[in-house]
Amino acid sequence: MDYQISIGKLKRNLPLVKIGENTQIASFVLLGDTELTIEAARQLKDQLTLDFDFVVTLESKGIPLAHELTRKTNRDHYVVIRKSIKSYMTEPVVTTVESITTSEPQQLVLDGMDAATLSGKRVVLLDDVISTGGSLKAAEELLARVSCQVVAKVAILAEGAAAHRNDIIYLSSLPLFDARGQIKD
Repeated sequence: MDYQISIGKLKRNLPLVKIGENTQIASFVLLGDTELTIEAARQLKDQLTLDFDFVVTLESKGIPLAHELTRKTNRDHYVVIRKSIKSYMTEPVVTTVESITTSEPQQLVLDGMDAATLSGKRVVLLDDVISTGGSLKAAEELLARVSCQVVAKVAILAEGAAAHRNDIIYLSSLPLFDARGQIKD
């Protein structure tokens, strides 16, 4: 069973994937979908009216969107919060987060050089899908620790209760589904 979303004139059929005993999600993977990435960045750019210095995203599905939104807003650099410490990082800043789509807690890591670049700056925090908001909240706390101000939180899709939030910008809502594939209230 699939669930169809629309972003502008583009439509995508998303397969339902079980993530719990009585919960399924419509699996949205932006990676590799250049057409949707470009359209989503165009629409998000139009909704970003606040001044900002950088786009910051979480590894990995938001990376192509961060690239395109950075390009469309005439910035030369974006920052990726990684999911593990890499050997090239200097003085990494680390926190942990639990996500609806992962079974174990994950690390969120900001390279110390990126932390220095972002210090005192205004950023747009971007993800492909906002669901429980746990990853976004952890990223926001991580950025606050390096004296960075998040001026907007944006995503292509707001899943489940996230669609009722008034502190995020998103293009379309995405319901949660029960074990039979019926939309949950």
